[in-house]
Amino acid sequence: MAKRYSGSQREILQVDAYVKLMRAADTVQGILARNAEAYGLTLSQLGVLEILYHLGPANQKDLAAKLLRSGANMTTIIDNLEKRGIVTRRRDIEDRRAIVISLTDEGRQLISKIFPLHMQNIYRMLGVLTDDELASLALTCKKLGIGARAKMTL
Repeated sequence: MAKRYSGSQREILQVDAYVKLMRAADTVQGILARNAEAYGLTLSQLGVLEILYHLGPANQKDLAAKLLRSGANMTTIIDNLEKRGIVTRRRDIEDRRAIVISLTDEGRQLISKIFPLHMQNIYRMLGVLTDDELASLALTCKKLGIGARAKMTL
């Protein structure tokens, strides 16, 4: 393995794994993003539509947390979906500080059309892995996410 970083053997393995993880994630995300763009959506917008489609109306703050987006970024995402007439906003009756996002009929039609294609792309890309490799990848990613969060420093 060619290397530019000179650390311990373990550090070299960690950097190599990180690079491969990021390249794989960027490749998969790039393909999915191009497919979403064909419908005039970003992946974040598609994520919002998916959540609303499967779980129903949701609090804007909860959407941001599920998609790992900041509140400000989620506002922009929702603004753009609302301008297209795909979602609506309303104040929560029980907690007027909260904003509830819902799909419009047009939004429901759009996501019901796109979602099966989106899933087929995911199946096609991850289809190169065996069932055991998929289970191992899921477990490894979960462990990495939890461990990274626990060791996070600023």
